[in-house]
Amino acid sequence: MKEATDMSKKAKIAAGGVAAGLILLIWLPWWVAFLIVLGVPAAAYLTLDSGQRRRLRRVTRKELGR
Repeated sequence: MKEATDMSKKAKIAAGGVAAGLILLIWLPWWVAFLIVLGVPAAAYLTLDSGQRRRLRRVTRKELGR
């Protein structure tokens, strides 16, 4: 049986992202942290080829129930 304290891999990644964001907000001006928070996912999306972008949009629409 799993313990209640076990976290899924996605939850650990999310918690790490929140912690990194808070550290960035403390050490950097808010607008630099904001640019990093928006820029990293945008850069990751731009590195995908067109087939991967199509697949990502299709999956996202399905999850939204469109």
